[in-house]
Amino acid sequence: MRVEIRNLEVQLGGRKVLKDLSLDLFAEGPQVVALIGPSGSGKSTLIRVLKGLLPPTRGEVRFNGEPVYEKGRPRRALQAQVGIVFQQFQLVDRLSALENVLLGRLPYLGPARGLLRRFPPSDLERAWEVLGRVGLQEHAWQRADALSGGQKQRVGIARALAQEPRLLLADEPISALDPKNARAVLDLLLELVQERSIPLLLTLHHLEVVRAHADRVVALKEGRVVYDGPAHGLTPEVERDLYFGEGLEAGEPCPA
Repeated sequence: MRVEIRNLEVQLGGRKVLKDLSLDLFAEGPQVVALIGPSGSGKSTLIRVLKGLLPPTRGEVRFNGEPVYEKGRPRRALQAQVGIVFQQFQLVDRLSALENVLLGRLPYLGPARGLLRRFPPSDLERAWEVLGRVGLQEHAWQRADALSGGQKQRVGIARALAQEPRLLLADEPISALDPKNARAVLDLLLELVQERSIPLLLTLHHLEVVRAHADRVVALKEGRVVYDGPAHGLTPEVERDLYFGEGLEAGEPCPA
């Protein structure tokens, strides 16, 4: 799904978080696009705008030529096509792993069925399949709050895939995990989007991971695009320009 962002501006608390941002993503088909930049550069804000959680102050976002926001409100039919994996999992602790995955089907239920969580058999089959794909069928009826961090993020990925998205967003999906789980979860996420041909936009701070896996890198600083290109273009000079001022002294290495 092609994502066109034109002259996007977002103000929060009187501060411009995104400033006249323009990007054209996935025009050539599914890719892995890494969104990087210092804390406070606007990465998570952009993710929220694309998911339909935060209307822009100015500018527009289009999916395959269709505007995502209409009169300041997200168009639900388009929003339903976008899955998201959160940094802090965002699971319902009292629900089982399978029930959390089923929540990915809520956008397709009517209001009454959604309120009562009355899912058709086809949704149950779909949720069971993706839970198996992330290796957690044996934990299907275990409460979410009893799962490990890595298992929780796998449930979050399964929930997003159960939605059958045409675009997947991931906001720092591995930052809350230990190194071993982080590698396993990221490898699984990349494998799943490749086999299902889903474009992926993910925010990351680990530049060595970005270099190894991203087809394209977009770097934000103070709400503006300061780099847009291939991962191999992330030279030490680009890194210095991007991260200098984040508490680094001259001569110190940039964070990776």
